[in-house]
Amino acid sequence: MFDAKLRSVMAPGCNLAGRNLARLGLRPMALTAVGFVVGVGACVSVARRLWMVALILWVVNRIFDGLDGAVARAWGTSESGALLDITADFIVYGGFIVGLAIADPSARLACTVLLLAYYVSGAAFLALSSLLERRGSPADDERSLRFSGGLAEGSETIVVYILFCLLPSQIIPIAWGFSVAVFITAIQRIVHGVHVLHPRPELEVSNLADAQTTSPR
Repeated sequence: MFDAKLRSVMAPGCNLAGRNLARLGLRPMALTAVGFVVGVGACVSVARRLWMVALILWVVNRIFDGLDGAVARAWGTSESGALLDITADFIVYGGFIVGLAIADPSARLACTVLLLAYYVSGAAFLALSSLLERRGSPADDERSLRFSGGLAEGSETIVVYILFCLLPSQIIPIAWGFSVAVFITAIQRIVHGVHVLHPRPELEVSNLADAQTTSPR
């Protein structure tokens, strides 16, 4: 919900840091790899109930996730880099929730529902991004994928995961509440996708007229 505003505020500083890191010879793939390892460490720390360690590693993972994109823009973005970046993000997002389910067995149902919400929202997001790319729709920003907004985006996920670490006794209500937010986001993305992708009636009539004109008699 707040991603676009935060990006507009943080983009100048993040892009400057990305250019400086690129001048030092750092490659975005290296930052993605290091960030992924740190993120996996956060997931393992959650499972072992090392909450403060998990909190620090989670924040570091998010910093690397922001920097690898900035460095990629300095070097020139690549589709393979975008693929690995989003895959690493999804693994860490899901792995963190699996870690919570291991740490607190009573939270397994809430964590499972949250993972289902991620699955639905992620499917809608990736499908819409792919279809908009195939249509040649202009991108809203410099990122490789077409991101569709919603109630629960990256910034909200960062805050919720921090709350998991700071309030481990409240994992269940936090997970249920965030599941609702993610499901709402999935619905928003589906509705938006149907609206954007649904052919307009005037285009259908035009295409039918063209087909009748060009069809053999």
